Amino acid sequence: MHITMTRCTLEDSQMLQEIGCETFKETFEDQNSPENMKSYLEEAFNIKQVENELSNPSSQFFIVSVHNEIAGYLKVNTGDAQSEEMDDDSLEIERIYIIHKFQKLGLGKYLFNTALDIAFKENKSRIWLGVWEKNEKAISFYSRLGFVKTGEHSFFMGDEEQTDFIMVKRLRS
Repeated sequence: MHITMTRCTLEDSQMLQEIGCETFKETFEDQNSPENMKSYLEEAFNIKQVENELSNPSSQFFIVSVHNEIAGYLKVNTGDAQSEEMDDDSLEIERIYIIHKFQKLGLGKYLFNTALDIAFKENKSRIWLGVWEKNEKAISFYSRLGFVKTGEHSFFMGDEEQTDFIMVKRLRS
């Protein structure tokens, strides 16, 4: 399997918007109302929002491709780009999004290892992420990678308040 990864620029905003919407819908559409799904997608993945995120120097996006076909992307944050207030010793994995037909090929682990490499290069002591409490597949995946639940925060899907688990992996003491 030929896997390539490239760092995204503003020119990739349309592609990121499409992948974000597609993967988010594939993963969460069955468990949320159509109205809340539509509202969230319009807010989180409108082109202006994607461009703002891409323009933030404390965020990094990477597209992963398999045999030259786009399969998903990774978004990591440091500093004030993190979605929760964390110290400068932390790196957030905000998104590991893999298009459904490319799941179970090891791409999630591949993108996680990319985030891990960034964390080590930037001398971070921990990696953290938020994962929906009902996303058992993702919770299991992150637990196998050494993440532990340390807290919770609210996540709004349209007008519905949901709970995300905060999971942390320590890299050094």
